[in-house]
Amino acid sequence: MVSKTDELDIFRDTPVRYMGYANEIGEAFRSMISPAAVRATYGVAFGYVFLDVIDKANKTFKKETKLAELSTPKESPKSKTAKIATDCLIWQSFASVIIPGFTINRICKLSSYLLSKTSASPKAGKILTTLIGLGSIPFIIHPIDHGCHIVMDKTIRPYLGIDPHVITE
Repeated sequence: MVSKTDELDIFRDTPVRYMGYANEIGEAFRSMISPAAVRATYGVAFGYVFLDVIDKANKTFKKETKLAELSTPKESPKSKTAKIATDCLIWQSFASVIIPGFTINRICKLSSYLLSKTSASPKAGKILTTLIGLGSIPFIIHPIDHGCHIVMDKTIRPYLGIDPHVITE
């Protein structure tokens, strides 16, 4: 939730963020839709990632340019912007698209396999697999987000000279 002092981040604090989950929904429905439709959901999710990167880069550049006008910064606004954009691109790619998509794919694959060993009809198996995939999405989001922050805090962020992410939840 956004406090009164924080700026609203349309890509993190509004329903726009659900665009980043499009590929997870596509993976959950994989057994019921065409491969092209699944790929399209990845297009939506990566579109969200790129829009968030552009947003963070623009905000950082404006902020750093204003700070540079007031004093001599340690690094140029362009350099700081490139670092923030890189961090956002890597984090969003892994936390919003790659890891969740793979996770839902594997959950659905396992569910489908297990359901094929029961007396459920193939159609019921597809429906149940999709429901299991959709139902697992809320449970994987926060652990994946936190895990990505932890890994990036120990690897990429120190290399880029970016402060570790503060997890407030």
